[in-house]
Amino acid sequence: MSISRSGLGIRRRTLLKSGLALGVSQVASPFVLRARAADVVKIGLDNPVTGPFAGLGKNELIGCQLAVEQINAKGGILGRSVELVVEDSTSGDAGTAVLKARKLIDGDKVDFLLGNINSALSLAMAQVSNEKKILHVVPGGHTDAITGASCHWNVFRVCNSTRMEAVAVTSTLIKNYGKKFYYITLDYSFGHTLEAAMVKAATEFGGSRVGGALTPLGTVDFSSYLIGAQSANPDVIIFLLGGDDMLNGLKQAVQFGLGKMVHLAGAHQELEPLEGLPPEARIGIWVMEWYWKQPGVPHVDEFVSVIKKRTGRVPTARTWFGFVSVWTCALAAAKAKSLDAMAMAKALQGFELPPEIALSPNPAFYRAGQNQLIATLYVGSAQSSAEEPDDLFKVTSVVNGADVAGTVEESGCKMAWPA
Repeated sequence: MSISRSGLGIRRRTLLKSGLALGVSQVASPFVLRARAADVVKIGLDNPVTGPFAGLGKNELIGCQLAVEQINAKGGILGRSVELVVEDSTSGDAGTAVLKARKLIDGDKVDFLLGNINSALSLAMAQVSNEKKILHVVPGGHTDAITGASCHWNVFRVCNSTRMEAVAVTSTLIKNYGKKFYYITLDYSFGHTLEAAMVKAATEFGGSRVGGALTPLGTVDFSSYLIGAQSANPDVIIFLLGGDDMLNGLKQAVQFGLGKMVHLAGAHQELEPLEGLPPEARIGIWVMEWYWKQPGVPHVDEFVSVIKKRTGRVPTARTWFGFVSVWTCALAAAKAKSLDAMAMAKALQGFELPPEIALSPNPAFYRAGQNQLIATLYVGSAQSSAEEPDDLFKVTSVVNGADVAGTVEESGCKMAWPA
């Protein structure tokens, strides 16, 4: 599946075949098509457009689109215009994600690969991008291995690792709610590593795991999992879900009255599910990876204004992930003065994002030897209402990512560069 919007640098395959996508009004010879295509830098986005993560994927796409527009307005990448080619990975099918990655690289001849929201799909895609030696930016796949034990020289990640999120929030949860945690966890790599990181962090503060349940991606009925959680008599039910799963899980927990019996909270939270929840279900302590309301932080208000003007809503962390991912490609090429993947990967070692891209109070940089973006995490509470309708999260603590990332050695990444 291909998504296209004229004027946004997003490829429309059907028009390309007729020559219209390249501005050829009537007939264009194959030679002209090839010549024009050679002048374009292509960024391939292999991300969910359907399934439980479709809403997250939509917002990452919006961020990518804005970055493409800005880069083209500034002269493109190395003087060439930028084109975004989009494929639907689906939300949970690794085989489809790999197939689409190969299609983008071998068929569309993209210069960069972006994706995926699903951690398992990100890991599978990274094998392909490494084999093909193409620069790959993971906007929003969180499992530690991406920039940890399975790290690759060509793969960079924008969002935080699950370890970073767990360390940032666990002590606050224990301090406010108690030490006994029951986990409702997505049954794939993201959920597994996030729960493991939270159990480890909680143990260091005297916390304990009193039980847990693994839920398949796309679960609609959480009743059996919630009954099991209640029977364990925890202080906190920890929801380690995402997208529509987080929305359904929290909504049903409140419908069952669990919010009045036990605290509902977690680590990873996003604006997309909070927007879909009824006000009474916007509760608990969480981590946001980026938040739109950052008084006094340069350039944030302008970013929010641009996104709100085109979508009617404020940007989410996913919007920012997509925005940073595309800009990372442009900045890497500019610093390397090349589209050679290894030259760009070398150029990104320790590279700090400019303030108008970082959009955060702390420096945001790709850590050398690991390729993990170290930025800012926002710990706080979901809120049912505020003076501004989009303000659904009250930030109580701003955490410097460098303080919770651990060391490169602790990450398990042993970077191997080609000869």
